[in-house]
Amino acid sequence: MKDEPLQKAARRGLADEVADRVREAIFEGRFPPGAPLRETELAESLGVSRGAVREGLAQLRREGLIRTDWHRPTTVVAATAADVDEVYRVRAALDRLAAVTARRLATAPQLDELDRLVEEMAAELAAGAPVPRLLALDMAFHDQIYAAAGNHRLTQAWQALRSQVFLFQLQRASLARGQYRALVVGEHRELARLLRDGGTPEQLDQLAGEHVDFARRSLLALLAGPAGEALPD
Repeated sequence: MKDEPLQKAARRGLADEVADRVREAIFEGRFPPGAPLRETELAESLGVSRGAVREGLAQLRREGLIRTDWHRPTTVVAATAADVDEVYRVRAALDRLAAVTARRLATAPQLDELDRLVEEMAAELAAGAPVPRLLALDMAFHDQIYAAAGNHRLTQAWQALRSQVFLFQLQRASLARGQYRALVVGEHRELARLLRDGGTPEQLDQLAGEHVDFARRSLLALLAGPAGEALPD
């Protein structure tokens, strides 16, 4: 190996900050699916250069949150049926493995945190919290299951999908007019109960899979329009 210095690392803090702020705005519903994201406007709003915005948006594109096409404006992803089917089927496989593994490895403090998150969901729901707040708790709940599973590569796979899952769930909640609110606490409370009470691997595998598959089928029905708006059995 030649005794030569390595190329200096680039400082990327500002682009990361841009990505964080724009991602937060998307998750808060300020930029809904299909909304354009204009570099000049974002740079002015955030007080940064267009170069920093461009780098930040590139990060969000890699996360699957935005689309950029040649000679077309950059927009927030609006889920298509193909997108939904792919993302939720992969998520179902990951969630099932995470739940079954967490049943075996979760510590008492990790189980306590799951219960706490469910109770916070219930309190926020009763207080009329907006959907993005409930979704943030929903994602935190699943983050905790992945952490309890203790499989680094499994967690990495979840993180690669997480932003798209949040965005698609936000779209589902927007289209379903109350369905998400009606189900969010009960579904997560049952999953937390099985993890704490020693549900069988088969029970956890089934519940985790059904939790995701219902969301997939519901969003597909909603995207199909008036003819598909009835919830799937």
